Amino acid sequence: MIKARRWLAAASNHIHNPPVDNSTADAKHDDVILRQIFDSPPAFRGLLHPLFEGASRKNVGLFRNKYLTSPQGFLTFADITIARASKLVDKVTNASTVADYKTLVTDLDRLSDLLCRVLDVSDFVRITHPDVKIQEAASVAWSKVYMYMNQLNTSTALSDQLGKALANPEVLASWNEEEQTVARLLQQDFKKSAIHLPKEYRDAFVDVSQSISELGSEFVDSMEPERPYLELPSSRFQGLDPQMARKMVRRGVLYLPTMSPAATLALRSVHDEETRRAIYYSTRTASKRSVDTLEHMLRLRAQLATLSGFDSYGRMALQDKMMAKTPESVHQFLQALSKHNSSFVEAEIDDLVKEKRQRLGLSGDTKLQPWDKDYFMESIRNSMRSKRKAGDFLAAYFSLGTVMQGLSRLFNRLYGIRLVPRDTLPGETWHPDVRRLDVISDTDGHVAVLYCDLFYRDDKSPNPAHFTVRCSREILADEIQEMWEQNGQGGLPTFETPLEAANDGMHVSQQTGSVKQLPTIALVCDFHQDKEERNRPALLDYYQMETLFHEMGHAIHSVLARTSLQNVAGTRCATDFAELPSTLMEHFCADPTVLSLFARHYETDEPLPYHLVAERLHVSNRFEASDRENQIILAMLDQQYHSSAVREGNFDSTSIYLDIQKNLGKLPADPPGTRWQGFFGHLFGYGSTYYSYLFDQVLSERVWRVVFSAGQNGAALSRENGERLKENLLKWGGSRDPWRCLSDTLQDERLINGDEKAMGLVGSWGIKDDVQG
Repeated sequence: MIKARRWLAAASNHIHNPPVDNSTADAKHDDVILRQIFDSPPAFRGLLHPLFEGASRKNVGLFRNKYLTSPQGFLTFADITIARASKLVDKVTNASTVADYKTLVTDLDRLSDLLCRVLDVSDFVRITHPDVKIQEAASVAWSKVYMYMNQLNTSTALSDQLGKALANPEVLASWNEEEQTVARLLQQDFKKSAIHLPKEYRDAFVDVSQSISELGSEFVDSMEPERPYLELPSSRFQGLDPQMARKMVRRGVLYLPTMSPAATLALRSVHDEETRRAIYYSTRTASKRSVDTLEHMLRLRAQLATLSGFDSYGRMALQDKMMAKTPESVHQFLQALSKHNSSFVEAEIDDLVKEKRQRLGLSGDTKLQPWDKDYFMESIRNSMRSKRKAGDFLAAYFSLGTVMQGLSRLFNRLYGIRLVPRDTLPGETWHPDVRRLDVISDTDGHVAVLYCDLFYRDDKSPNPAHFTVRCSREILADEIQEMWEQNGQGGLPTFETPLEAANDGMHVSQQTGSVKQLPTIALVCDFHQDKEERNRPALLDYYQMETLFHEMGHAIHSVLARTSLQNVAGTRCATDFAELPSTLMEHFCADPTVLSLFARHYETDEPLPYHLVAERLHVSNRFEASDRENQIILAMLDQQYHSSAVREGNFDSTSIYLDIQKNLGKLPADPPGTRWQGFFGHLFGYGSTYYSYLFDQVLSERVWRVVFSAGQNGAALSRENGERLKENLLKWGGSRDPWRCLSDTLQDERLINGDEKAMGLVGSWGIKDDVQG
């Protein structure tokens, strides 16, 4: 996924006015332990075990799921799930009375939950667990349940029954807002699976979908440049870090790998323009094979849309689970955002041209070439940086433990919830490094379980991620009874209580007469610890700290949106709405009052000098408008590649990309002969929704300004503001129209219809720090 750019909204206003020290305002015993269990790894077990001396030490199963005590347990879990799901399918397909149809949505949601209980945990385990046997068992379990789910998706029985229920006014009137939302979402899912088509078309749909999946994976995994290496005399690489250069030189020739960090660095640092030009061409030209694979995938997507009755894949993808709804609305947003951004890009280009003139001693008209941009941007940034190595210096104030402590304090201020360390029982986690935190509300008690796997390991993915292992969902009384009656039968696990049986041994909550399975979340990062300095905690640079805030934004959405139906729980909302809570958190971690909650030197306990953060962000955001223009162009490209134009016989992905750059951008466009789109791997994963990050960046900027007053006067720590965000937006997950959530949060009725006009309005707000209408 794209690492979203970070925008500094309030820093400059606080540089000369240090905030009040808030670091001890929320200090409690568990707050101290929270820091220690991440900053003192050898001691953390001793800190927690005394709390659980009387607890049973037998294997409780991964995530306390009693099925998952061994590799075989995954297969048993899959088999029993399919059996239970089949009984539920029979119930739904045999529904005939009004009373039967009134329970149909909750039955279908439970069916979905049963399958996701296996799919979500297995998907996480097969890519994260260090034990190969458990990985393999999880993969088999995932495949079994996924195959069964596909059979349901290509069967008309469930779809027909849902259609009958929706067509019955008495049934529809009996459903609340959440149930009606889930019913329509499920109906749209069935439609996207071509369920309404004759069997031969459905079979073709499945075949084409499989081919797209295979081609997409091939495109992402096998993308390659036309030239793997650029070979030039080493004398032409003056400016490149000498130590890096020496590793690539043989007999006076420097062999620069085209797809490498070294090539990126060379574009920023090599003085010779002709060398930079050669590097640019090499790094912007994908192989013909990669481009052919991409174009084949795009044509198949167009074919899939035609099978489903849509004029383009973009229209098919956007028509549900997206705020934009149509390609026309996305176009309105991107055009408005581009217009808002244009003057800022022009100013940045002027600065680059001036820098080129000054550095090269030129006069008169000076043209900025594509291979000049990164070089002169870096030149300007270098002139802005202080001589102090602020990155290393700042990290001393961001130990992993203090950052986790700060997140808990922030959430306590905003939402009245805290992160409380809990011991893990044997078998509960997948590695000794994993820490368990319970999320405790001052009003609702235990509301979620968070497993943190935050330290680097050789066998672990380096990509930070948030996983919802189990969603919130209300468990009904007859379901609890049904599961209890099966307790211990046929060699299945024996549970101690009916509630344990109903949730596989995992945690539940009981409030206002209802029982809900608690959201269970896994947070994965790869922060390094210095093995030579065993007493020194893991220290995060600013952007690692920001990444942790970002991922915790997803987690807090999963925690607070504890809906009754799992289809709309937490982050299961509109795709172009899901990144709003996480990008909003990036504003909080740049705010001086928030940083004052926790950012202290790990040795001296001195508070963070905020002006160093402000300087770092000022430098990194120096050319944010240019970065944003590039993202706008890529979002436009994504839209064009998934439009009806793909079905035309002369479809040429390269000419489309070069034309969009030339006609819509202000930055120097790629020269003829390049074909960078062959490196655009997100085209597979996003498929006409790449605009979503830009969209959520604009929305998070607006929420930060309107709800939290851009952090002014301590507004970033206001419980009133936090409750406004929670009650109007976060707690709904996907159960309420996101446009309504946004309109209520911002108190802006212009958004309520969520039409093209609303999309254009959002685009006109922009992200740059200026006055907005």
